[in-house]
Amino acid sequence: MQLPLPPLGVTASLAPFAAIAIAMIVVTIFVFGKALPSNGRPPLLTQMALALAVIGGGSVLLLALVFVFISSDGTSAWTFVLLAFNFMMTGPAGLWFIGLIVFRDRRVAPRDWTWPVALAVMTTGSEVLMGCLFAVGGATGTVSFVPTLAMGVSSVWFFWSMASIMSALVVWAPLARVERYALGALTLTAVLGPWVTSYPTVGGLAMTVLMVAIFAYLIRFVSQPTPVRPHEGGFLLGLAVAFLAMALAGLTLVASGGSVLAVLVYGAVMAVVMSAEIAYLLRRYWSGSSEVPWIVRATAEEDQTPERVAAPSPHS
Repeated sequence: MQLPLPPLGVTASLAPFAAIAIAMIVVTIFVFGKALPSNGRPPLLTQMALALAVIGGGSVLLLALVFVFISSDGTSAWTFVLLAFNFMMTGPAGLWFIGLIVFRDRRVAPRDWTWPVALAVMTTGSEVLMGCLFAVGGATGTVSFVPTLAMGVSSVWFFWSMASIMSALVVWAPLARVERYALGALTLTAVLGPWVTSYPTVGGLAMTVLMVAIFAYLIRFVSQPTPVRPHEGGFLLGLAVAFLAMALAGLTLVASGGSVLAVLVYGAVMAVVMSAEIAYLLRRYWSGSSEVPWIVRATAEEDQTPERVAAPSPHS
C-alpha cells in the first residue's frame, strides 16, 4: 500500500512562487546561522536587528505575493511585489545602519527572552504567510479569511519550512542529550503535522508512536539515579505541556471530522509550540552552556582573539 502524501498545492502556475518560497527558507536558515555567533557568545544587538529586518522584509514580500491572487488589478498587485522586493533588498541594510548608531557594539543580554521571542514570532508569522500564499494560490474560487488562515497553518509549506529552521537550530545549539532528543522529537511533530490535517488516521497514528517513544525515553531519563537538574525540570514540564496541547488539538481535529475551526485550532497550537521551541533554542544558544553542539560550526574570524606575536629580538 502506497503511503498517502499531504498535498503540496503546487501547480505549474505556482512553480515560480514555490521557487521563491524555497529560496526564502534557505535565506532564513542562513540568517539564523549568521545571527548566532559560532562561539556561543550572545550576538550583537545590530545582528538581531538585521535578522528581524530580513525576515520582516520576507514577510512583506510574501504578503505582496498573496495580494497578487486576491487583487482584481494585476498591474497594481505586481507593482506592490516589486516594491516589497526592493524593500527586502534595501530595508534591512538601512535598519542595520541605524542599529549601528543606536545599539553600537552592545550584545544581547544572555538570559533575556525579548529577542528570542521576537525572532521566533517574526519567523512563525512569515511561515504562516507562506502557507497562506499557497492556500490562496491553489484555491479554485474566492476564499474567505478564516478558511484561508486554516489552510495556511495546516499547509506543508508552513509545517515543513518551520521544521527545516528548527532542525538547523537543534543541530547547532549546545544542548544536553535529553534536550536534543526531546526537541528533535518536537521538530518531527512539525514534519508529521500535514498528515494530521490531510489524513488524520495516518497522521494521528504516527504522532502517537512518536509521543509514546519520546515519553518512554523521558521516563527512563527521570528514573535514573542522577538527579534532574533545575533547568531540566522546567524544560521537561514545558515539553509535557506542549505535547499535551498538541494531543488535545489533534483529538479535537479528528473528532470534528476535519472542520475548518478544528484545523485552525490545531495549526495555531502547533504554531505556538514551534515558536516556543525556536525561542528556547535561541536563548539556550547564547545563555552559556558546557554542552557541545551536534554540528560544531567554524568560529567566525571576528570572534577569534588574535594570537599574540612575539616581538623580534634586537639581535636577530
